[in-house]
Amino acid sequence: MSHSSETLLSQRQRREEAGAGATFAGPRGGPALLRLVTFGQVRLCCTDAGTMNIFDRKINFDALLKFSHITPSTQQHLKKVYASFALCMFVAAAGAYVHVITHFIQAGLLSALGSLILMIWLMATPHSHETEQKRLGLLAGFAFLTGVGLGPALEFCIAINPSIIPTAFMGTAMIFTCFTLSALYARRRSYLFLGGILMSALSLLLLSSLGNVFFGSIWLFQANLYVGLVVMCGFVLFDTQLIIEKAENGDQDYIWHCIDLFLDFITLFRKLMMILAMNEKDKKKEKK
Repeated sequence: MSHSSETLLSQRQRREEAGAGATFAGPRGGPALLRLVTFGQVRLCCTDAGTMNIFDRKINFDALLKFSHITPSTQQHLKKVYASFALCMFVAAAGAYVHVITHFIQAGLLSALGSLILMIWLMATPHSHETEQKRLGLLAGFAFLTGVGLGPALEFCIAINPSIIPTAFMGTAMIFTCFTLSALYARRRSYLFLGGILMSALSLLLLSSLGNVFFGSIWLFQANLYVGLVVMCGFVLFDTQLIIEKAENGDQDYIWHCIDLFLDFITLFRKLMMILAMNEKDKKKEKK
């Protein structure tokens, strides 16, 4: 009886030792490559860095650029939208250059009215193959006057610190790109619920801006900038998915869809630029 108890005890000890650690030889008889350690119900697996290096795995970039939930026709539509968006950015930069450097055309009431008239004209012109060139010209004119309208804000930032402008532009580009990719990779219609929330928030921001004309509160102005920045990030998500849904339902007006994204970018850039300018101005005051 005692002999069988000792045998059972020795078998139990061997099982515990095997459970506590099991070592497997390498494929060429080298040192131990894999070790399993059991602590209660948790089993840890440690590997030699030389055998399985996660950095050796190849990344399939083609798979990253595939949007299987978006039809090929909609993908072609999005290419046109972003090509028109790039055109708007170049033309807007030219408009800002004209205001800041040459002073040939100055931002003011006339430029604001001009951009509004061009946008209404573009909206009233139906999308067709015959009117495509005309609408592209209206889009370029709208983008140019929008760039001219950025002139006073750019001059304000240049007077404080010229490096604010490239910093704000790079920050805006990164924010816009990240939120655009989030909308493209996300499930369809997953961000469309934000429409009502964003429009309500935008209405409150407009009311607070009008009220601040009478109050003149710097705190309300700064709150408007920060909240507006968040709201415009939401609009990038919402507008991108809305464009996809419109294209899926047969709306191929890529020129008007481009205006939605262009206004999102410009508003983001303006707010981020003003936030950086206000912070830089406060730093200079503290130093004095």
